[in-house]
Amino acid sequence: MPDSFDDRYPRPEHIAPAEWSARVQLAAAYRIFDRLGWAELIYNHISLRVPGEPGHFLLNPFGLHYSEVCASNLVKVDVRGNIIGDSAWPINPAGFTFHGAIHETLPDAHCVMHVHTTATMAVCCLDEGLSFTNFYAAQLYGQVAYHDFEGITVHLDEGQRILASARGNAGPLPSSLAPSGGAAQATEPKGLQDCKPVLLLRNHGPVTIGRTLAHGFGLMWVLNRACEVQVASQSLGRLRPIGVQVLEGCVRDSLNFNPKFGAGQDVFDAMQRQVDRVDPSYRG
Repeated sequence: MPDSFDDRYPRPEHIAPAEWSARVQLAAAYRIFDRLGWAELIYNHISLRVPGEPGHFLLNPFGLHYSEVCASNLVKVDVRGNIIGDSAWPINPAGFTFHGAIHETLPDAHCVMHVHTTATMAVCCLDEGLSFTNFYAAQLYGQVAYHDFEGITVHLDEGQRILASARGNAGPLPSSLAPSGGAAQATEPKGLQDCKPVLLLRNHGPVTIGRTLAHGFGLMWVLNRACEVQVASQSLGRLRPIGVQVLEGCVRDSLNFNPKFGAGQDVFDAMQRQVDRVDPSYRG
């Protein structure tokens, strides 16, 4: 009988079972992104909250390609980007600028993803942004927010403004995230219900915020397909609009985001099996 993955890639004793499970899932996500062609050299990031450790999340080591990321070399950080425990690798400062703000403020934002695929960046560079004129975009109707380009995201105060944009710019941020000396804040988001799960950083790229890793992945996959179809369609002529009632129905009927149908976990599991067949070393 062949050995199981747990036998071949045992959990290190100093890492709790829940954290190790999260590490394996996140490492799988990086390998899936690489398989889909979503890697950007050593840049961009997927972050995942560490179960049972408030304020801590996992991030890719800066300097490794997505194909080199594995469970054991993921870096644990706090919401200010401080490395928790030992790590042979640093992190990309841009990896916690807005990830930290989102994870700290939204308790159900367990996963944050950011990519630079050509199609999503192209749409982020359009003045009109995402056009709800195709099958995939229709499933995201009413779930997309925008943030104006401010340059490379390495300044902590921009993380606060990115979060405000995800909230639809509905008032100032909570005082815990305000710049030093900032005014008291009036409205604090309670969770993802107060934010858009898809954020397009103008002239830059997309961010998805997931209740789970699979949810964040599902949002990013649908968004990327929507952008690919939009870019292809716009080169052919005028885009055909879809009525609001139909768009609202698409959001309601999109089973790939419905918890009763796994909220994308079945899709993520299928992609993880694809990776396992080629190279399961990410589990170690």
